[in-house]
Formats: sequence, C-alpha cells, structure tokens
Amino acid sequence: MNIAYTNGDIFTGHQIESKKAVLVTNAIVEAIVNESDIPSSYERHDLKGNLLAPAFIDLQLYGGNGHMFLNDSMDAALDSTYQYCKQGGAGYFMMAMATNTMEQFVKGIEAVKRYKGKGLLGLHLEGPYLNPKKRGAHIEKYIKSPTLDELKFLFDAGEGIIQMMTIAPECCSDEAVDFLVSRGIILSAGHTNATYAEAKKAFEKIPMATHLYNAMSGLQHRAPGVVGAIFDHASVKSSVVCDGIHADFAAVRIAKQIMKERLFYITDAVTEITTGEYQHLFKEDHYALPDGTLSGSSLTMLQCVKNGVEQLGITLEESLRMASSYPGSMVNTTRIGVIEAKAAASFCIIDKQLTLLEFIEA
Repeated sequence: MNIAYTNGDIFTGHQIESKKAVLVTNAIVEAIVNESDIPSSYERHDLKGNLLAPAFIDLQLYGGNGHMFLNDSMDAALDSTYQYCKQGGAGYFMMAMATNTMEQFVKGIEAVKRYKGKGLLGLHLEGPYLNPKKRGAHIEKYIKSPTLDELKFLFDAGEGIIQMMTIAPECCSDEAVDFLVSRGIILSAGHTNATYAEAKKAFEKIPMATHLYNAMSGLQHRAPGVVGAIFDHASVKSSVVCDGIHADFAAVRIAKQIMKERLFYITDAVTEITTGEYQHLFKEDHYALPDGTLSGSSLTMLQCVKNGVEQLGITLEESLRMASSYPGSMVNTTRIGVIEAKAAASFCIIDKQLTLLEFIEA
C-alpha cells in the first residue's frame, strides 16, 4: 500500500521540514518529497497542520497498564507494556529487568523469545552486577559481582535477547567487561559508587550511563564522582528520567547545557503492584517501594518531550531528538527513531500542544 503523509510538518529525527510529504510503501519510508511531487498512485493521509515524528524509543521501563514484567505473567506484561509505550508515542522499547536470580532472568529471556508482538528491542538487565551502596530500589540479597562462568551461562541462554546491561564498573572485573563487550552488549554504567578516576577508566569501554544523577556518585568539588566523569567526557552518553522527581528540572537543565546531544530520555516507568518481591505504590506522580524508596516514574516518552520544552527550555526539535534519534543511535539496529529512506514507517502525530493525536504502527 502506498501512503503519502502530507499537509503538516515533518520531524525527520534531525530537523523539522515544512511543505514536505513522507512517502511510505508497505510500512517502509520511500522518501521525503515536496508536496507538489507526490505521485498520483499514493493515498494521501492529511496531517491537518500537525507534526509527524518518528516513533519514540524507550530504552528502560519495567511495565505498564497494570502489568509488571517481573511480577506478572511475563507474556501479558510484554503486550501491556507495548500498549503503554504507544500511548506515549513510543513504538520501540527495551524491556527492563531489575536485579534478581538467574532463574528469573532465564524466564524473562524465554518470554521474550515467545513474544510475537511489535516494538520490543530486547532485554535491558539492570543488575545484578551493581554496587549495593547505590542499590536504590534493587533487592540487595541478589546483588553480586559477575563470574565468567555465570556470564557465559546467561548469554548462552540469552543470545540475541539480552541487548543491554547496566553494571557498576567498579564491581566488575576487566575480563567480565571485556566478555560483555565481545558479545555486542550495550553497556551502561549505573547503580555505581565509582570514583571519578574509576568511571573515567570504565568509559574507555562503556559508552553510556543509566539515569543520570540517580544511584551514582555525585559531583562534589573534591570528589567529582561518576556524574563529574560523565560531564567531563567527550562522548559518553546518558539517559535521564525527566520528571522533576528523579532529578530536579534545574539539574537536568544544567546537564543538558553541558552534555548537549549526549543526553537522552528514558521513562524508567513502572506500574502499581502490591505482590511479589518488587512492589510499587503510586504516590501522586511517581512510584515508590513500601518503605518510601523512589522506584520508578509514571512518565511516557511524550511527557518527557513536553517537559523538555516546558521545563528545560530546549527547542521542540532538540527535545524530540532526545526521544528518537539520540536513543536510536545507541541500539543495535538501524533506521528507527528517524524518518528517512528505508526507515520503518512507525510514526506519531502530535499537535501544537504536544498531545498525541495518532500512533501509526509499522
């Protein structure tokens, strides 16, 4: 089927184009052309002056719409999480699993293997190789340092499924990190109490950090910590939870001024659940453990974009990049988070108030 998306602005993943149309054939982008050059064989989809953007990418969330991946039927949770993502304009997601047993991780791997839906990029294991001093909402009894035998077991089971891992680099040996790098895993430093020097060394092999500011050694004038090492690095990227709760909007604004295109959004979203080892209670605008520990957000990716414009004072184009092309550049796949030839035609249509009008699934 040939469709031309026309009569609106087009955000390509890089910039906003006006008086252009996106040509799509069989759910793949063919080209961006002048509106006057739309072939007669294409059915027109009238954007009515609104904005067409590539589907957003969320590299870390734990569930949505009442289903948590660890606690519930994992199969139902994957479907429910994808629906939650789409409600906020995200067409692609990394299903996160918190620190747990190897048996639970294997169950998660098997559930992903069974999944027949769309949008799932793979598993993001946040743990168990973390620093217990920066465990946050993670269960301490499951936190450990990796052995090569355990890593080989895990990745033999999760070949092609585990795409991303958050680790505390100071708790992992060089050979463990080298093994993960050799398997093509997207490594991210998080839940870490590393010193500035330790983090700087780790960033020679680890390209990003998890939820800036949260569960990492902070920036102090005599101990710059992980935050200081991230700010001071030329290329290391970091996700951030832009809800004003995980980090004050002023702190995110400062980080954005320093890091520029190296900073991107995640939701770190959970949903309310009162059974199992990981329980999350809704507290007005975020989630917390029963003891009050902050445990996750109630964000969508579109709300992140809106917060970027309204609270950080960045342009709409830059805030959209932080939800699309910037996280897209981190994943082991191509042509998502952008609208260009041969990209997947997964889009969201947004009005000037940054309300989602329509989600188009590739």
